[in-house]
Amino acid sequence: MTITDHEAFIRSHTRLLPVPHAPEISLFVADEATALWQKTEEELGEMGLPPPFWAFAWAGGQALARYVLDYPDAVAGLRVLDFAAGSGLVGIAAAKAGAESVEAADIDPFAASAIRVNSLANDVRLKVRTDNIVGRDEGWDVVLAGDICYERDLAEAVFAWLVTLQRRGARVLIGDPGRSYLPKDRLDCLATYRVPVTRALEDAEIKTSRVWQPRIAPGT
Repeated sequence: MTITDHEAFIRSHTRLLPVPHAPEISLFVADEATALWQKTEEELGEMGLPPPFWAFAWAGGQALARYVLDYPDAVAGLRVLDFAAGSGLVGIAAAKAGAESVEAADIDPFAASAIRVNSLANDVRLKVRTDNIVGRDEGWDVVLAGDICYERDLAEAVFAWLVTLQRRGARVLIGDPGRSYLPKDRLDCLATYRVPVTRALEDAEIKTSRVWQPRIAPGT
């Protein structure tokens, strides 16, 4: 399936709707995760595909997008990376808030296509990339990461990398609704939001979600 086919699939199986906690932004989102997941596997003739994370506005991403829209100085005029971008929600928020440039990185090719159609729908430009960038430093001024702490090994590896970037001088912001592997003892909370979410995906209709920044000890 080509990039164009991916984009046509996304438009056919999702709806363009305002993001509940950041209605300035609209995304192509699915009504129900399992049905879309099965449809994706049928379309590609391939089983065991990753869940369609790109088809939903997750709580951590919504909180982070809201923060960036409310505090545009966090990104205005700066080079921004939206890591594990999914739908591209956070990167779109950064672009709307005046970032000089935004890279949206996600290794899922469907996510890459979702980012393209969503950025077009919101009249912003994002550079989409699907390579694994964990461990790299390409000089970003700001790194935004929403909902990255749902698997232990992934959370540990990504957090170690983000801390390295912040020690170098990048500003790192993490959006999270209380996932199991968030290292809260190593973070400072910058903002708290009550975010509407899809009950089928979460354990509640409203998730208390926070924006965090890694705490870097002096002299480290």
